[in-house]
Amino acid sequence: MHRRSSPFVLPALALFLPVLALPALPAVAQEVSVTIAPVRDKFARSDEVLVRVTLLNNSAAPQFLLKWHTPAGAIEAPLFEVLRDGQPVRYLGIKVKRAAPGAGDYLRLEPGASLSSTVELSALYEMNVTGPYQLRYRTASSGLFAASGMRPQPGALASTPVSIWIDGRLPRGARASSKQAAGGGGVEFSKCSNAQQEQLVAAVDAGRSMTVDAHQYLTTGAGGAQYGARYGSWFGAFDAGRAATVNSNFSAIRDAFETKPVKIDCGCNADYFAYVYPAQPYNIYVCKAFWTAPLTGTDSRGGTLLHEMSHFDAVAGTDDHVYGQQGAAELARSDPARAVRNADSHEYFGENSPPQQ
Repeated sequence: MHRRSSPFVLPALALFLPVLALPALPAVAQEVSVTIAPVRDKFARSDEVLVRVTLLNNSAAPQFLLKWHTPAGAIEAPLFEVLRDGQPVRYLGIKVKRAAPGAGDYLRLEPGASLSSTVELSALYEMNVTGPYQLRYRTASSGLFAASGMRPQPGALASTPVSIWIDGRLPRGARASSKQAAGGGGVEFSKCSNAQQEQLVAAVDAGRSMTVDAHQYLTTGAGGAQYGARYGSWFGAFDAGRAATVNSNFSAIRDAFETKPVKIDCGCNADYFAYVYPAQPYNIYVCKAFWTAPLTGTDSRGGTLLHEMSHFDAVAGTDDHVYGQQGAAELARSDPARAVRNADSHEYFGENSPPQQ
């Protein structure tokens, strides 16, 4: 499972001391309060929808709260009530089967202390439609609190509702959907915030444009008469059979961009650009390096999507023989038969950076 960290504001390290021997405690459902505060009242379609959640111990004794019903880490349950135009908004996050809670599953909140965290909501709830939204932190559990001997106690946490406005990608009144218009088959998102969705639509468009340009180059130069340095740099000396393979690959990649239902998942926190399961078209998982890459150019977001699309068995079935422009250029010189099956070679041919004829 991929986790997403959240910043904390903790007044004392004692808040997270291990729970060992505990004094007898009453049920505390009314002694802990929760408030939420959006970072602004109005959000653009490219904004992260950020809210600050604060839990406060109003009592004179330590209180113990079940971790997964607090914002003290990745949100893995529908802890918020979100309404748009008065209607419930669909939760898009995960729901987890867990074992019964033990002592280590509770957070200790000291008397008068608070725990605060900033949560991004648009990756968790369907918030891509324009309109007024009402937000409320609202959760309940039979083991939300712990009493004497760390016995789970039932309880609930509910904040006062707050209102925001979102200028979403879809017009007000549209049917909510995590699928966005980008390519003939559309693009669906998972674990992607509104801001990430905006960037991904642009990246899909860029990847498709690169693929169309590359395919047109190949079809115009049929027979090799017009293949120049651009082809030779990444696929080596002209050979009719190898050129036909590259042409077929880009035809399939183009068809995938233009007609297939692509799903992009933003939950990866690894350092690489992206990954796919070749036997599971057309699901692409983007990771940390993807977000710092340029939209176009060398090792770009658009090129990364082209690279990953080429991996699918149902598309071009490419491998990762070498990475990087230097390695791909050397592969084209030394082993063009492998170059025509190398994903980075296809990416660099599509990116064409710096431009070659």
